[in-house]
Amino acid sequence: MPKQVLSLVLALCAATVSFADSQSVTLKSPDSQLSITFSVAGNDAVSSNPGQLVYSVSFHNKPVIEASKLNLTLQGQRPLGANVRISATTPSSADQTYRLITGKASTIRDHYNALRVDLNEEGGLQRKLAIETRAYDDAIAFRYVVPEQRPLRDFRLAKESTEFRISADATTYALELPNFHSMYESEYIKLPISAFSNQGGVASKFLIGLPLLMEVPGVAWMAITEANLRNYSSMYLVNEAGGWSNHSFTSELAPSGDEPELAVEGPLPHHSAWRVLLIGDKPGALIESNVITSLNPDSEIKDTSWIHAGRASWDWWNGSINQDGKSAYTTDTMKYYVDFAAKQGLEYMLVDAGWYAKNDITKMNGKVDIPALVQYARAKGVKVWIWIPYTLADAQMGEAFPLYAKWGVAGLKIDFIERDDQEGINFYYRAAQLAADNHLLLDFHGATKPTGLERTYPNVFGYEGVLGMEQSKGGRRDNPDNHVMLPFTRMLAGRMDYTPGGFDNVTKNAFVPRNLHPMVMGTRCHQLAMYAVYESPFQMVSDTPKAYEDQPSFQFIKDIPGTWDETKVLDGEPGEFVTIARRNGNQWFLGSMTNWNPREIEVPLTFLGEGTYTAEIYEDADDADQNPKSARILKKSVTAKSVLHVKLASGGGYAVRFVPASS
Repeated sequence: MPKQVLSLVLALCAATVSFADSQSVTLKSPDSQLSITFSVAGNDAVSSNPGQLVYSVSFHNKPVIEASKLNLTLQGQRPLGANVRISATTPSSADQTYRLITGKASTIRDHYNALRVDLNEEGGLQRKLAIETRAYDDAIAFRYVVPEQRPLRDFRLAKESTEFRISADATTYALELPNFHSMYESEYIKLPISAFSNQGGVASKFLIGLPLLMEVPGVAWMAITEANLRNYSSMYLVNEAGGWSNHSFTSELAPSGDEPELAVEGPLPHHSAWRVLLIGDKPGALIESNVITSLNPDSEIKDTSWIHAGRASWDWWNGSINQDGKSAYTTDTMKYYVDFAAKQGLEYMLVDAGWYAKNDITKMNGKVDIPALVQYARAKGVKVWIWIPYTLADAQMGEAFPLYAKWGVAGLKIDFIERDDQEGINFYYRAAQLAADNHLLLDFHGATKPTGLERTYPNVFGYEGVLGMEQSKGGRRDNPDNHVMLPFTRMLAGRMDYTPGGFDNVTKNAFVPRNLHPMVMGTRCHQLAMYAVYESPFQMVSDTPKAYEDQPSFQFIKDIPGTWDETKVLDGEPGEFVTIARRNGNQWFLGSMTNWNPREIEVPLTFLGEGTYTAEIYEDADDADQNPKSARILKKSVTAKSVLHVKLASGGGYAVRFVPASS
């Protein structure tokens, strides 16, 4: 290595990595505002055992996470991470770009400083452990690595104990789940951390799904989540039950379905999923982050020319209502939805549950002829997706996926997965690989949260894992309060198949849950804004074709694309309101939504490029509080210097398409 290059590398390392002593090392982000420190603790408040590995995180030189333990418990052995010494540190850095076929941005800058910390166990089996970490300007990520070594024959993990000792009693937005077998379909509840550990003096324990958003007062907004789960198990968080001064969480992995005392098994070397801390001054900065995909390997699909984002007509949400206004799950009904998609320029049509024979997804039951429908749709420029259940997909995908490819099916909606233990996670990867081999797109429902799989397998278009619009068929859980919480919580993990597009818009008092022709709470423009606010390359157009007939506001849904080159979060607060702008080519789309509180906001258009744009605006009409279907459509010329005055009704919304005036 030339001397001048060596000097540059050493200078870089000195700027990003520092040592307090041989048993403490700090890594800084490229802008030096974020840092993570690893150290070996002694007899102190953190650990009664000398040699305990701990980490801490700071933002703008203020503590976000205080010294927190890092331990792995292998089956039949003492925790690995206690009684260790740092034996070596290896710094590095990267500044590169990669492309995503679909997502919140098309070209991603992957810029970070990195550090590997090698540790040796003192005494006992003298096992080895390493921690790999990356510091981005908007996140910290780290993972465990257990190297191949003589004392261990394989990797059998009973428990991962990663602590998150928050520096203050932060306000959290938490997804409380009943157990490890759920579909992540619940509300995010706003509570201080202390509320989990102490219920009026009674110790309590909660299982919390990821992502977990929190505001650390006076310091930062932070979300805890994970990335790159291949051959691992999903992480949940549990509070350490105790007194009201407890502000910490500990990781708990989904246990194996076959062996509950085992979380993960595999050969050595073995690494965990990335533990990710998204950190910023504002909650919107966390939405803009691309760290989750950056922590995943690049695409394993060489030819991606067949992968295209789009919107889909869909029969299930409205009750398979046909052209006569009746519920009929038939081939003719599905052709009606294909005709609607073709007429409106929608790329896809989704046939939901009910077409296959009992316990066999390679045979049809006579209700809908899938090959005939696919052929019919192809002639009209529409591609067809079909619904299948997880249990049969898991057992029969080897035969079924090639058959669907032969039929000409474009994609599969796999539902009721309801597990994210190691075997469940590996199902996602197996399904993605086999689907890619057969040029099939995938949408996972009844699912866990995303963890960046879509970078490695860009045929993965969606995850549900959200309290979505389907809940309007059965109750009041899906409402504007929920709608404006989701971008700051669930959507931090990635793409989200919420299934928007309800056009029977009603007030809170007028809402009645019903299975056929369901209603939705909030205004028409609130529903339109979802198409810009919610990230999904496979966006449903959920209502009946007749619901959109002679509705001028449907034009916004016809115009909006399914993928983006750039995303800007302009303003918002979890559970209150949100405003997001997204660019596709030379056009921008903007969505703004509020909860049940009407509000007026100013939206500067500084994100626009040079020149003049025509803003096609869809806004709540003056009577939208009483008549939520009432929308006003107008056009005006704007530039990057313009400011839009936005008036949102109760449960209201605002949607805009910006087209360059020269187009």
